[in-house]
Formats: sequence, structure tokens, C-alpha cells
Amino acid sequence: MELRMQMYDERMVAPMRAELTRLGIAELRTAVAVDEALRGASGTQLVVVNSVCGCAARNMRPAVAAALVHAVKPDKLYTVFAGNDVDATRQARTYFTGYAPSSPSIGLLRDGKLVHMVERWQIEGRSVEAIAADLTAAFDSHCGVTSGAN
Repeated sequence: MELRMQMYDERMVAPMRAELTRLGIAELRTAVAVDEALRGASGTQLVVVNSVCGCAARNMRPAVAAALVHAVKPDKLYTVFAGNDVDATRQARTYFTGYAPSSPSIGLLRDGKLVHMVERWQIEGRSVEAIAADLTAAFDSHCGVTSGAN
């Protein structure tokens, strides 16, 4: 059974969701949607755990936008919202093997397996440019020429 608990008023989080969805990042709002997108997936998948946290998420979202301008990028782009898409976020984190829950955070998967993780501590207090540089380096390492652009 999917939980529909929401930690934050949806009117408050809508602009934060839109910062990512306007980039073509698909929202995964349920655990089922997460598994449909990631289980058995081929190619590369970026999964952004969005959040309200002003100290980290305010730089994470623009950093993701900046990184997605890079020539090499993941095949598929997804986001879940911590605190509001509870089941989806919990399920997405099951794909982040070896990492504690962290929000915001960004996982890069290849063929449904985690190959790069950016945790909150790697986002918080860092510039948009530094976070974007980390992401583009991961894209260059893991997305490569065999992956199509999104």
C-alpha cells in the first residue's frame, strides 16, 4: 500500500518540483513508478532526491540544471521528493546500495546499479559550479558514448 503522507504543503514544494521537471526530469511519485523506471533498466539513469532543505537543495537544483547542459549526460532523468513522495523516496533509496538516506542527494545508475552517489554532505555549503563539476565528471566517467543523450 502506498502512503500518501506529505510532510510539506504541496503548494510550497510545487516550485521546487518545477525547478527539476522543467528540465525534462520525470517525477516518480510512487514506489511502483520507481521500480518501473529503474528495475532492469539499461543505460544510465540519474535519480535526484529533491528536498525542501534550503541549505543544500537551493544549490543542488541549479547544479543539476547546469550539469544537464553538458554534452554527455544520462539517458534517463528522474526525481523523487523527500518528505512528500514518501514511498517513492524510500524505494529510490533501495537502489543507492551502501549509502544512508540523505536528502537532497543524487544517484547515477548504470543498468539499474549505482555507479556514483552525491550525498547531502557533498552538496551542503558548496557552490552550484562545484556540484555541477562533480556531476559532469561522473557523466563523463559513466555515461560515455554507448549511452544516448536524454
